[in-house]
Amino acid sequence: MLRQSIRTYSSASSRPFRLAVVGSGPAGFYTSHRLLKEVTNVKIDVYDSLPVPHGLVRFGVAPDHPEVKNVMTTFDKVAEDDRFRFLGNVTVGSSSLSSKSISVQELKKHYDAILFSYGASEDRHLGVPNEDVYGVESARAFVAWYNGLPQFENLKLPLDQTDTAVVIGQGNVALDVARVLLSPIDTLRKTDITEYALEALSKSKIRHVHVVGRRGPLQAAFTSKELREQMNLPNVAYEADKDWIKSEIDAAQSFLSKRRPLKRMMGILEKGSATTSADRSWSLEFLRSPVEILTDTNRSQVQGIRYELNRLEGPSPLETKAVGTGKFEDRECGLVLRSIGYKSLPMDGVPFDTRQGRVPNNYGKILDSEGQEVPGMYTAGWLKRGPTGVIVSTMTDAYETADTIVQDIKESRPMLNDNVYKDGADGLEQVFKSRGIRPVSYADWKRIEAAEFAAGEKLGKPREKFAKVEDMMAVLQ
Repeated sequence: MLRQSIRTYSSASSRPFRLAVVGSGPAGFYTSHRLLKEVTNVKIDVYDSLPVPHGLVRFGVAPDHPEVKNVMTTFDKVAEDDRFRFLGNVTVGSSSLSSKSISVQELKKHYDAILFSYGASEDRHLGVPNEDVYGVESARAFVAWYNGLPQFENLKLPLDQTDTAVVIGQGNVALDVARVLLSPIDTLRKTDITEYALEALSKSKIRHVHVVGRRGPLQAAFTSKELREQMNLPNVAYEADKDWIKSEIDAAQSFLSKRRPLKRMMGILEKGSATTSADRSWSLEFLRSPVEILTDTNRSQVQGIRYELNRLEGPSPLETKAVGTGKFEDRECGLVLRSIGYKSLPMDGVPFDTRQGRVPNNYGKILDSEGQEVPGMYTAGWLKRGPTGVIVSTMTDAYETADTIVQDIKESRPMLNDNVYKDGADGLEQVFKSRGIRPVSYADWKRIEAAEFAAGEKLGKPREKFAKVEDMMAVLQ
């Protein structure tokens, strides 16, 4: 019945429903996947500022997690639909008509609706003294560096100048970077990690990684899978205050009995690692909040970090807060990676809640500053809900937004410039030419990917990513 209603809408208007998607990561692709299935007469144009699609699947997933990247096969099938079109190398969001970009206002003229799914491209800061010195970096930048995100190739890190790294945060990304820092180089050589990262990591002197959180083990944000992998790192010992961790787990048995996934993870944590002594180690440190980065006398490089020790207060593990005790502790280290979350950035022409760091919405339908729905404007992914969850979470989130769009079409709700014929990206061809924009199609992307596969084969790895846009574009010359 739903599809019949949508076909009636489409045939009555004698034109397709045209949707622009800004951002080609999982949220954009999964929303498109659902819409192509549910709406017969739809045309979807997906824009990305980079010539290559897939967002965090390509640039965020750890190189030793190839199984997670299998979703790209699903995305390839989406792109095979002739109602779908990819336009890479096209930046959306600038209001400057002289720049190589397209404004949101310009997009609106050519589409019935726009979906914003450009994710979270910035990281949160600690807000402590000396955070800007050499040797303090975001986990996001480190991940982007080893995964080949353009503009991160020349990231400088003191990997060969220290044996100790501190990672602030206890989520999956924190464990990813700890694992990459401590993994045998020959293991990494078999992955799609970039060659320049391999070279730097092969010279790394890092032997000890401390993963630090402000609260306790029951509040850690990593998953059982990531924790198990970390515990099973070959020739890497695990260090922690195991007696205290056990006491925390024992005290929460009634709470854990109702939460099987968390109980399973606490079991892994309590069991620990079979490796008790090795020249490499990692630790989980709880109840510590960074208050200052310690530097050399010239304030030019990190030499350590100072924590305030915390205690936990609250009626239950879900409502526990970390409260400073006024006691402090120093840790010597030469590298600090903050992994305390990502944040989205506002885009001209799109409502944005700066406090929450996301686009205000109701089931994916964008809301204005007064809480009213904005016709034809939608959002999905981290931009919609905040930077939390894994790829499966994003799929569920994207399907929810797609269902909202489907329902709006079914009910003939107002869209962008109703009753005006929309020509999609075809109507922007002259704009592209005048601004020197060379859109990259999905077929073009597959040529770039084939070149990466070929380069990787020579090195005995799945692929060698191009880390420069100009190198990607050179394949298409």
